[in-house]
Amino acid sequence: MQPPPQGAGVVAGPVPKHAQLRAILVRTITTDLAPDAPIPSERELVEAYCVSRMTVREAIGQLVNEGLLYRVHGKGTFVAPAAVQSQLHLASFSADMRRRGHEPSSRVLAADLRTPPPAVARALALPPGAPAVHVERLRLADGVPMAHEVTYYPDHLVPGLLEHDLSGSTYELLAVRYGLAPTAGEQTLTAESATRPLAALLGTATGAPLLLFARTTRAGDAVVEHTTSRYRADRYSVRMSLDRTTDGVPAPPEPRSST
Repeated sequence: MQPPPQGAGVVAGPVPKHAQLRAILVRTITTDLAPDAPIPSERELVEAYCVSRMTVREAIGQLVNEGLLYRVHGKGTFVAPAAVQSQLHLASFSADMRRRGHEPSSRVLAADLRTPPPAVARALALPPGAPAVHVERLRLADGVPMAHEVTYYPDHLVPGLLEHDLSGSTYELLAVRYGLAPTAGEQTLTAESATRPLAALLGTATGAPLLLFARTTRAGDAVVEHTTSRYRADRYSVRMSLDRTTDGVPAPPEPRSST
């Protein structure tokens, strides 16, 4: 990205200069720059647009928070890849990514038998001390880290699960090998910041925003899975369809045309 002529596009007026600069950067990164391309340094932007360093930092900071840019310590600021958009539905990570036009893959970080945390044991309807299969995976889309995932399966429902390849779709494995095709689930969505170890795994900055999904999945009446997934918020977004409900409160009357 070549810096424009000095002062181009940023003028004194009712619109704050940081907002003008932000708009210019948005147009540039969405039309002229490829994902992961660097943008000019703060010094170059200060000189090019005749604005203060504080103005530049404010504009860039907003775009980083919005997921359009990302910073790499010691290297600069870069154009963020477009976020993968997903509509909430019950599907494996592999199916979800393929439906969105991306090639999924997984790296198994750990797979063993262990006693799950109390909250997970309750979600799986397991008695205290009962074992569960624990699987930790790094999920990737087109080879780029997308999410860190920790899953527990009731051991008595999935004997021999650890003997299988767990780098693919476990939903397919549950259905084909164990006759436990997932049919329903409950999921919560919250947010948190990436710890240093998670940031290293996901290829993002320490403190970067993550979308935290906690899901309990059933196959018929059997609870077969509890998963905690942490997605990079700059690479993944969620789309929800909303229907209006009155919850017992009468809806306002439709407007009438007078005659």
